[in-house]
Amino acid sequence: MEDEQLSIICVNRDPDLARKLPGLFAERSLLVTFEKSIDKVVERFEQQAFDILILSSAVYNQGEIDAIELLELISAKSPATQVLFLVEPNQLRMAMSALKAGTYQYAKLPISDQELKLLIETALEQQPEYAPNLLLKKEVEKTKFEQMVGGSTAMRQVYRQIRQAAATEIPVYISGETGTGKDLAAQAIHQISSRADKPYLPVHLGALPQDLVPGELFGYEKGAFTGATERHQGTFEQVNGGTVFLDEISTISEKVQVSLLRLLEQKGYYRIGGRESVQSDVRVIAASNEDLQQAVERGSFRKDLYFRLEVLQIHMPPLRERHGDMLLLMEHFINSYSQVHNKKILGVSPDCLSLMSSYDWPGNVRELKNIIMRAVVLCDGDIIRPEHLTDRIRFGHPKVPMVNMPVGQPLSAMEREMIIRTMEYTGRNKKLTAEILGISRRALYNKIEKHGI
Repeated sequence: MEDEQLSIICVNRDPDLARKLPGLFAERSLLVTFEKSIDKVVERFEQQAFDILILSSAVYNQGEIDAIELLELISAKSPATQVLFLVEPNQLRMAMSALKAGTYQYAKLPISDQELKLLIETALEQQPEYAPNLLLKKEVEKTKFEQMVGGSTAMRQVYRQIRQAAATEIPVYISGETGTGKDLAAQAIHQISSRADKPYLPVHLGALPQDLVPGELFGYEKGAFTGATERHQGTFEQVNGGTVFLDEISTISEKVQVSLLRLLEQKGYYRIGGRESVQSDVRVIAASNEDLQQAVERGSFRKDLYFRLEVLQIHMPPLRERHGDMLLLMEHFINSYSQVHNKKILGVSPDCLSLMSSYDWPGNVRELKNIIMRAVVLCDGDIIRPEHLTDRIRFGHPKVPMVNMPVGQPLSAMEREMIIRTMEYTGRNKKLTAEILGISRRALYNKIEKHGI
C-alpha cells in the first residue's frame, strides 16, 4: 500500500482542507482533487477511481443532486471508496442520515490535522479488496471474482469467505436459495486453492435416483448387484486429490450420510460389495437450498454430519439483498449474449429498468440470466424494452403488503410507519419508494431525516 498513490477527492466550500492533505501524508504519493459543489463529483468518479471522498456538510444541499443521492450512488457504484462526512456540531442529525446512506464515518468540525489523518488511515484499513469504482468504465472487470459478478457488500463478504475457505482443507457448506450461484462459489474455492491443478467434479445429488447415489459416489465391486459386470470407480476415487462439489446434499439417504461421514473423518470408504477400505484424499464442498439445520431437527439429516460440514459455512445472498449488483449483472449478461447472438445492444430503457428493479427475483441470478438471454434474442434494436420481458416481470409483481394501524395514531407516526414499510417492500430503493408514495426523492429524504429513520 505504501508504494501506491492515494487518491482523495475533497468537496467543500473552500480549498483549505484539501490544501493541508499533502502535508499530512508527506511520506506517500498523494493525489488530491478539490470540488466546491457535489454536481461534478459523479463526473470525477467516471474519470478516475478515488480511495477517499471527504464531504463537508456545507455543500450538503448545494447542487442538482443532494448529498444523500450522491452517497447512495457512490455506495452502489464505487463501494471501495471510503466516505468521511464532516459536519458542524449542530448538524448531527444530518450526519445520521449520511451514515445510513453509506458513509463510512463522520467527524465534527473543526477537525484537527491529527484526527483527520487518523480517520483517513482507518478508512483505508477498512477498504475492501474486491470493490472497484464501477462508474469508471474500464474498471468494470474488477467486479468479477472468478466467474462471479458483483461489487455489493454482501458479495464482497462472500469473496472474503471464499478466499478463507480456499486457504484451508476443511469441508465447506454453501447455503442459499436456488439460483444464487452456489456452484460458482464452490468452483471458485477450488480454482484458488492448492488443489487447482487437480480434478474438480460437481455432482447434483437431487437429480440422481436415490438408489444410484451410493454407487455414483463410492463405486462398486464386480457382482455387487445385478448388472455390476465389472468394478466401477466412484466419484471420490476418480477425483482423488481434487475437489468434489455435492449439490443438494439434503437429499441423500441415511446410509450415504454414514459413508460420507466416514470419508470426512477417516479419508476412507468402502465400495458397494467391497471389503477393503479405499483411501481417498478429496476436498468436499456441499451445498443445499434447504436449511440443513431444519433437516436435522426433522431427523432427515444426521446431526454429526451436519456439524462436520458447517464448520465453515458460506451463505450466498439472494439477488434482492445484493443492492447495486443487478445493474452489473444485467450489463454482464447483455454483453455476453449480445456476442453470442451477434447483436449490438447498448442497455435497457428506463421503464424496463424500473420494472426489473421492482421485481422480487425469486429465481435470483439464474432467473435474471434467463430473462436477459430471452430479451437479447427478442430485441430487434439496440435497447431492451418492456415488451422484450416476460409477462411475470411486466405484470406479475408480488402483492403489495397492507399496513394496518389503530384509529387515533398521530399523523406523524402513520407517516413514519408508511415510509418504513414502503422502504422494506422496495428493498430500501429510495427512488422507487418515493414513486410509490407520490413524492420527490428530496421530500422523502427530508421526511426520513425528520423522523430519524
